[in-house]
Amino acid sequence: MAVTISAACISCGTCVDTCPVSALYLGPDKCEVDAAKCEECQECIPVCPTEAISLPNPTKAKAAPPPAPAASKAKPEEKKEVPVEAVTAAVETKTESKPQARTDAFADHEGVWVFIDHTDGRIAGVSLELLGAGRRLADKLNTPLAGFVLGYQIEPLAQTCFEYGADIVYMIDDPILKDYRSETYMKGTVDLCNKYKPEIILYGATTNGKDLASAVATDLATGLTADCTMLDVEPEKRLLEASRPAFGGNIMATILCKNHRPQMATVRSKVMKALEPQPGRQGKLIHEPLGMHENDLQTKVLEIVRETGNRVKLDEAHIIVAGGKGLGDAKGFQLCYDLAEVLGASVGASRDAVEAGWIDHHYQIGQTGVTVTPKIYFAIAISGAVQHIVGMQNSEFIIAINKDPDAAIHSVATYSIVGDAFEVVPKLIEAFKKVVKGGEAVHV
Repeated sequence: MAVTISAACISCGTCVDTCPVSALYLGPDKCEVDAAKCEECQECIPVCPTEAISLPNPTKAKAAPPPAPAASKAKPEEKKEVPVEAVTAAVETKTESKPQARTDAFADHEGVWVFIDHTDGRIAGVSLELLGAGRRLADKLNTPLAGFVLGYQIEPLAQTCFEYGADIVYMIDDPILKDYRSETYMKGTVDLCNKYKPEIILYGATTNGKDLASAVATDLATGLTADCTMLDVEPEKRLLEASRPAFGGNIMATILCKNHRPQMATVRSKVMKALEPQPGRQGKLIHEPLGMHENDLQTKVLEIVRETGNRVKLDEAHIIVAGGKGLGDAKGFQLCYDLAEVLGASVGASRDAVEAGWIDHHYQIGQTGVTVTPKIYFAIAISGAVQHIVGMQNSEFIIAINKDPDAAIHSVATYSIVGDAFEVVPKLIEAFKKVVKGGEAVHV
């Protein structure tokens, strides 16, 4: 027996990441299940955004266990609660057991690494998220998770990395690394890779992360998969399975780097989830020198110009009102601004709305825009193309307003309103005005 997956599946991959026994995988049309591996633990069922996963016979799955053998008729022991510390110790003992000697072609490469991007002494959120994803991959491969950080006066960042899951932190602390430069950061990263030989390196798809990843991939002559939305590993062959939408978002492609190491990928902010930090958790800190001098460098940092203005970062917004091509024109798109003003929300848009010139591209949500995870997401007159859904499907509550009952956006919505946005949204605005006093933002 195994779970079944219906045609409602949108290949988002959430169940694949959740399955503890790797029984689920992405097929050509939808997620598929390996019946031989499936244990019917049901962990994948509640996380599916389209309720496409079910048990063929749920009553059987919950059947009572067989009676105890006749020889043991003693009064059953009382059920005892196992302390969390005991479970943790058991898991740690299993993790720390000595793995079998590897005989694969890349046996000299070991470890999952995460590039720790930082600004003004603060680690970028995406780097902490990748430590969470990296922890899961490293555990599957029975290999250490490491963060590597370059900069100046950065030693305090190591403790944060340990608390978010890293076993090791490789650090190059040098005044030349105070400001990011491709030349210096690539040299430091390549030297670390050549010395310690990681299997996998993950980078946040930040400006620095994307620049560094491409430079390192070129120098090490290895592969790089950009803007991944899902990450997994095949433990036997130790292959990183880096998945991302392809062909305009119409399919999900899983890309492998079979013949080169390290395997590398960049991942956008808010796609993965950071672990809950464990204050005081310790790890191994390894310092390495850079071995460069300012006079040897071809680039100089003359000035750092920081972005100014009151534009809200969509990936940090709690409420987003997003509009699509169904609003017709820029005048129709004004509905989004009107609703957002009442709610104290941020405005976003689909690619079609951006390409029509109704709003700046900074506000585009989806695979070719920003990935967001607000508490409330209004999708107004958005049809729900795969590339848009990828960028907002992890929102806590999704409210879809579309007059087409078959629009794909309804499949991921928490609440769907089938109706004309020009009739529905003004009524919502009036209703919200009654509960929002003095134009104050809604607190969520």
